Amino acid sequence: MDRRGALQFLGAAGAIVARPGLAQAPALLARPIPASGERIPAIGLGTWLTFDVGGADGAARHARGDVLREFLAAGGRLVDSSPMYGTSEEVIGAENARSPAKALFSATKVWTVGAVAGRRQMESSRILWKLPRLDLMQVHNLLDWETHWPALKAWKAEGRFRYIGMTTSHGRRHDELAEILKRERLDFVQFTYNLDDRSVEEVLLPLAADRGTAVIVNRPFDGGALFRDRIAKPLPGWAKEIGCSSWAEVFLKWIVSHPAVTCAIPATSQLSHLRENVRALSGPLPDAAMRRRIAEDCARA
Repeated sequence: MDRRGALQFLGAAGAIVARPGLAQAPALLARPIPASGERIPAIGLGTWLTFDVGGADGAARHARGDVLREFLAAGGRLVDSSPMYGTSEEVIGAENARSPAKALFSATKVWTVGAVAGRRQMESSRILWKLPRLDLMQVHNLLDWETHWPALKAWKAEGRFRYIGMTTSHGRRHDELAEILKRERLDFVQFTYNLDDRSVEEVLLPLAADRGTAVIVNRPFDGGALFRDRIAKPLPGWAKEIGCSSWAEVFLKWIVSHPAVTCAIPATSQLSHLRENVRALSGPLPDAAMRRRIAEDCARA
C-alpha cells in the first residue's frame, strides 16, 4: 500500500463494502510485510510490564506461558519484547520451550550504547528466547541507532535476523524517525498510535507506506488510559456492525483498519483480556467513513 492508496482509502467513504460502513475482512486478519510479502496476523502480543515476572514463583511464570500459548493457538504470531522489559525475554523463552510453537514470530530490540555492548545484547536476546535466530531485531527508541544499524544490516545479511527496524514510543522523536525512514531501508518501524494519539497520521504512516515499511503499533490502549472514561459506558450501536463486543476490540479494529498498519501489539497478562484482543482478528473492519465516526464518537465519550 503506497501513499496514494492509503490516502484514497482514508478519503473514500468505503468503495469496497459488505454493507454501508463495513469493509470486507478475511476470517483471520493478516497483513503482508512489504519487504517479503510474508503475511502476519494484525494483532500481536506486547510484553512490557506484563511478562516481567522472572523472579516470581513458577505459577506466575506459567500463567504468562498460558497467555503466550493461547495467543499462538488463536492464530497470533508476533510477540514483541526488549531487554528493557526486565525478565520478559527470559520468561518468553522458557515458556515457549515448554511447548515450542513454529508459528512464533519473535520481535525484540537492542537497547544499549556502544557497538560491542549492542552485539552482546542482541546475542543474549537470542539465547534468552531459546531460538536459532530471531525474526525481527529493532533499535529501541532510536538509542544509539547510528552505531547499531550497521550491525543489524550485517547480521540480517548473515541470516541471524530475518527483518530489522527501529522503534519509538509515547509520541517521541517522530521528526528524527521520519528522517531515518527517508534515508534508510527499514523492514519494520514501530511507534504509538491510538484514538487519543493520532499524531503519526500526518507524516509517519503515509511515509512508511511510501517506503514499503511494515508498521507495528505500540500502546494501542494508551497504557490503559483509553478505557478510563469509557469502560463503564455501553458500546455504541455501531459496535455490532463491526463485530465488536468490547471496547478493546473497537480500539484495535480502528487501529488495524488503517491500511498502513501491519500489526498492533497490546500487552496483557490476563487470558480474558487476551481473548478480547484476538477477537479483533475476526469479522468486518470499519471503512474510512466508519473510522471517522468511531473517532468522533470516542472523542465525545
